[in-house]
Amino acid sequence: MKNKNIPLAKPLIGRNEKRAVLRVLNSGNLAQGPVVAEFESSFSKLVGGRDCVAVNSGTSGLVTAVMSLGIGQGDEVIVPSFTFAASANSIALCGAKPIFIDVDRKTFNLDHKLLESLITPKTKAIMAVHLYGLCADMKHIIEVAKKHNLFIIEDAAQAHLSAIDGQTAGTFGDVAVFSFYPTKNMTSGEGGMVVYKDSAHSRNARLIRNQGMEKRYHNEIAGHNFRMSDIHAAIGVEQLKKVEEWTEKRELNAMYLNKAITEAETPYIPNGYRHVFHQYTIRVEKFRDSLADKLNADGIGNGIYYPVPVHRLPSFNQNISLPETEIAAQEALSLPVHPSLTRSNLDRIAHSINVRLSELR
Repeated sequence: MKNKNIPLAKPLIGRNEKRAVLRVLNSGNLAQGPVVAEFESSFSKLVGGRDCVAVNSGTSGLVTAVMSLGIGQGDEVIVPSFTFAASANSIALCGAKPIFIDVDRKTFNLDHKLLESLITPKTKAIMAVHLYGLCADMKHIIEVAKKHNLFIIEDAAQAHLSAIDGQTAGTFGDVAVFSFYPTKNMTSGEGGMVVYKDSAHSRNARLIRNQGMEKRYHNEIAGHNFRMSDIHAAIGVEQLKKVEEWTEKRELNAMYLNKAITEAETPYIPNGYRHVFHQYTIRVEKFRDSLADKLNADGIGNGIYYPVPVHRLPSFNQNISLPETEIAAQEALSLPVHPSLTRSNLDRIAHSINVRLSELR
């Protein structure tokens, strides 16, 4: 009998989530309401009690984060090019200019050693993306930000519960953004959470997400409709109860693959870091695309995150040199690591990787 396909990602929605949604539907209060407030309060416990503002997507969260800090026309924000386009899009959508920085080869995160060379009088913030579930080097990023009086924005869309020496993602910068898209380590169906160090900035965020008003029809600023519904929040509240258990399973799966995969470069974890493996990403020199094709033929889900560096997308089209970013875009390949995987699944993944790469070489 043919083996079933192993999906790259698999959202986990249980009875409790369905019951929670049904309670909201039965209540008749479907828009932003008490369940959103409950979700914000519950999520705050994961990020050191910081003020949390729920929004309708991770991208909305990033736009809110940038806008709430007063960053706009004529300003610059340093951001990696090796990431999803939403990071840079959020900067551009606020009228500011993304200044793209190269990444560290081992971690795929921004190379802090290059920060000083990119700072100008127009620089207002550093957007540190915690890619694949691994925190960026926040110690050195914070040092540079303090020296130059810059804001730090954490794009933690993929980094729920990620940590450095026990300090969790979302608690290092002035503002952080998490995503609850269905493929993330936890979901609300769709949604995001903006996490603030300063309550003045979080008030700005609450205005931005609700058409610029705190009191109905008394609009203080020009805002957006970024509100999360109670339906989505109900899913998020239940998922929060499970995310630690799921994260531990991801870590165990990743450690198993690290030992079983012998023919490719497996993910690097710096000392003291908790990698939560939103993506389990290997490096494959020369044969990445061919390997992806063969894995698909073997029924093993995989993904290339990200094949085109953001600075080369038509929306930005910047002619700059980011050598490590270009190499990463050619070599990175993500494999299944989600909590639903069995030991047999993991063995199939590793075996296929090892055998197929040996054939290609």
